[in-house]
Amino acid sequence: MFPGYLFLRHAMDKVTYIEIGRTNGLVTILGARWDRLAVVPDSDVAAIQQALRTNLPVLPHPFLAEGQRVRMARGPLAGVEGFLIRANLTKGLFVISIDLLHRSVAVEVDCTFVEAA
Repeated sequence: MFPGYLFLRHAMDKVTYIEIGRTNGLVTILGARWDRLAVVPDSDVAAIQQALRTNLPVLPHPFLAEGQRVRMARGPLAGVEGFLIRANLTKGLFVISIDLLHRSVAVEVDCTFVEAA
């Protein structure tokens, strides 16, 4: 699901941190230091695990945040850039702005058509 990432649930001390850091192919360990590591919330891991147990197709998808500049990758607005204002699992509000006029229009779109600009 996340190529290049290794998720580890392990009590971390400095020696273990150094040992894990020697893993072949490992680029970096996320976090400021061995005693201040980045943590993926258990609820996020549980949600991914639950999705995988459903036997429904589960595919990687670009991370898109509300307010982010995006481009429509497919569909009738393919190639158009704008901002993703509101998103849920299927529908999002895509806003196209004309800066010079300080005006915008909003279109409800299929979120699976959106990619980062």
